[in-house]
Amino acid sequence: MPAVTSSATTELRGKPFRGVFLRELHGYLITPVAWLFAVIFLLAAGAFTFYLGAFFERGQADLDPFFRFHPWLYLVLVPALAMRLWAEERRSGTLELLLTLPIRTWQAVLAKFLAAWVYIGCALALTFPMWLTVNYLGHPDNGVILASYIGSFLMAGAYLAISECLSVLTRSQVIAFILALAVCFLFLLAGDPLIQQPLLALGSNRVADALSDLSLLAHFQAIARGVLDFADVAYFLLTIVAWLAANVLILDVRRGG
Repeated sequence: MPAVTSSATTELRGKPFRGVFLRELHGYLITPVAWLFAVIFLLAAGAFTFYLGAFFERGQADLDPFFRFHPWLYLVLVPALAMRLWAEERRSGTLELLLTLPIRTWQAVLAKFLAAWVYIGCALALTFPMWLTVNYLGHPDNGVILASYIGSFLMAGAYLAISECLSVLTRSQVIAFILALAVCFLFLLAGDPLIQQPLLALGSNRVADALSDLSLLAHFQAIARGVLDFADVAYFLLTIVAWLAANVLILDVRRGG
């Protein structure tokens, strides 16, 4: 997002966490990439729901066709949104300036993450006409829909934490995007036969089972069925925390070096 400027330095020194958070959130309101994220997400989600998901043809009052495509939309859009978080700071040379300010590394990482997550949450909230539409057409299980929204938001947070961490590894936004896309794809399909079968053929049953437990798609689908199981929610939260912690560690190494 926008580089640290001299006018922002005073605010960052006074209330560092709040300063970084507001700076990043404001950046999403003036950055074309951020607006493109919201527009493309809303248009693509609607198009996939009504055309690929056959929303009307199914004759069922639910939003399964809507949430079914969220993992794939986030797979492309979230890394595109997050690729600038640290890569732009490194490219412009403002990362060093940010790290010299009286702000803890974890505060900077968390502030950037929360600003982006809030923005994604706002874009997700703008899909509320889908909820109104399905309630107008029938009598859906709104508990399932609410759980699906929560699962979608948590999954977006997991994608975002991964993408933010990988963004700090390079000055190139393109490379950051490709790295995040590849890693998110692996986590998404960790339980898919495409990855499981080669491991099972090699006799690596334990490795296959471990990877299956790391599948973003499997945990999201479990929540989208309307069951907010503690294990699924904890998985997303722990994934977010783990990648943010890795991000902090990388930055601390850079600060120490």
